[in-house]
Amino acid sequence: MNHIFPFSDDNKRYHTWNYHLRHQFHSKVFKVSLNAGFTCPNIDGSKGVGGCTYCSDAGSGDFAGNPQQSLAVQFDTIKEKLHQKWPQAKYIAYFQAHTNTYAPLAVLKQCYEQVLQFDNVVGLSIATRADCITEEIADYLAQLSQKTYLIVELGLQSYFDKTGERINRCHTYADFLQGYERLRQRNILVCVHIINGLPGETPKMMLETVRQLSQLEIHCIKIHLLHVLKHTKIAKQLQQKQFDLLTLEEYVKIVCDQLELLPPEVIIQRITGDADKEKLIGPLWSLKKFVVMNEIDKELVRRNSFQGIHYQKG
Repeated sequence: MNHIFPFSDDNKRYHTWNYHLRHQFHSKVFKVSLNAGFTCPNIDGSKGVGGCTYCSDAGSGDFAGNPQQSLAVQFDTIKEKLHQKWPQAKYIAYFQAHTNTYAPLAVLKQCYEQVLQFDNVVGLSIATRADCITEEIADYLAQLSQKTYLIVELGLQSYFDKTGERINRCHTYADFLQGYERLRQRNILVCVHIINGLPGETPKMMLETVRQLSQLEIHCIKIHLLHVLKHTKIAKQLQQKQFDLLTLEEYVKIVCDQLELLPPEVIIQRITGDADKEKLIGPLWSLKKFVVMNEIDKELVRRNSFQGIHYQKG
């Protein structure tokens, strides 16, 4: 047992997703990433066009299934790959690509209910935007959360509206709070995605995003690193030297500072990200994912620190 940090049994100094799943389900559980073929309001013209400046054509679903295939085929294909490593595992079906509440309710119901029938699916994770959580959808998600372990993942990326404008997010922090509150009023678990290293952002701004989130009732957080991928708008901005990529050392320091601000009970689903190495322009150090994670662990030990040490409520 880790005597420094309560939510750990492997000497981690932050509340890992693996720790949470082990204690929640008493079994190995992995996510199966799906692409249901949805779009986004900043792609189809309802709020904007072109999508977020960093997003690939896959809509943050580069490792999700093939949208040309049925959900059942996608699920089985990805499940079989992961099963070679964990033969006894159970699954959380993860609607990952694009905005997965951005469709008529009947379509959403058909997708979600279908995957819940698959064998050994113990939960559902739905990646979306807070401005695509209507009252009607929130009511349905509340019903769903009574039937299964449900997490709604809201892409925020940054607390700062000027950053949102720069990356063509097409919603504000106020919009985020409205969608978040609709979910929390119904006791639906919320995961928030943030990205470190966005153009124009200082380390101080990245910490402020987490400081703001630390005041909310979030269940978990995904801390991503900005990956610059080929054929994206942000790749052109990098080429024109409009911003700099974070170094490994800068990223590790920022993440450790962020962890210190978050309540200890908030689950850290991700502490870095995966990028398709064929598409990645930079930072290339991010391809060594375990190095990044190990450096974060080492820095927390060096500081004699842990998640929540500087958390302040209110």
